[in-house]
Amino acid sequence: MPERSSYEPGTPSWVDFSAPDVEGAKRFYSELFGWDHEAAGPPEETGGYGFFMQGGKRIAGVGPTQGENQPPMWSTYFATDDVDAAAQRAANAGGDLIVEPMDVMDAGRMAFVMHPAAGVFGIWQAGRHTGAELVNEPVSLTWNELLSRDPDGAKDFLGTVFGIEPDDQDFQGMTYTMLKVKGNGVAGLMAMPEQMPAQMPSYWQSYFAVADTDATVAKAQELGATVIMEPMDAPGIGRMAALRDPQGAGFSVISLAPERG
Repeated sequence: MPERSSYEPGTPSWVDFSAPDVEGAKRFYSELFGWDHEAAGPPEETGGYGFFMQGGKRIAGVGPTQGENQPPMWSTYFATDDVDAAAQRAANAGGDLIVEPMDVMDAGRMAFVMHPAAGVFGIWQAGRHTGAELVNEPVSLTWNELLSRDPDGAKDFLGTVFGIEPDDQDFQGMTYTMLKVKGNGVAGLMAMPEQMPAQMPSYWQSYFAVADTDATVAKAQELGATVIMEPMDAPGIGRMAALRDPQGAGFSVISLAPERG
């Protein structure tokens, strides 16, 4: 179902990009994916936050980084029907509330959590803004995946906060955990690859569906991106690649296999 107007609690419902150079981010992603941009409201009220759009549907958000020490990054938000209760569960389970629950005008209510095993993520209680309005088709969000330093700790934490259930599966000789809500896979989890720098903390990565992974990677390079993982086939899933945009933020693209599209 590519068009969405609601999300089950515990499901990733939104991603946004925090950029030191917002105009540069708009330019790069608009040229790469063909996205349009729409302001969320007057800058003095929204802090310069806005939406990437495709066919009149909200795909993702973009706004300035908050402070000099925040790196450029794509952030994943989980839907909830009570952000205050979810944030309290996260704090009780060892999470650090880096943004306490707060209202975002009439769009919704949010909090931000950091946890050693589960990374940094947002919690979103929808108001007028329910989340991504188009998913699982080019060029929209299709998957969220946690690379964790402590997969078992991440499973326990996400289960406590959101009731997410882990389903360990064998994928090409490695363990890949499908994170499920009411039996439906909503996100993925895997151990941090050995080749990653030792100082790299657990983090969430966003996958965007594209029609042609190789062509998208080539275009991204022309626009100043670098390749982290060359295009590769995942049987039954699709052809994927990982990139770093010109500002240094990582993201992934995938052309979905016909049975997954």
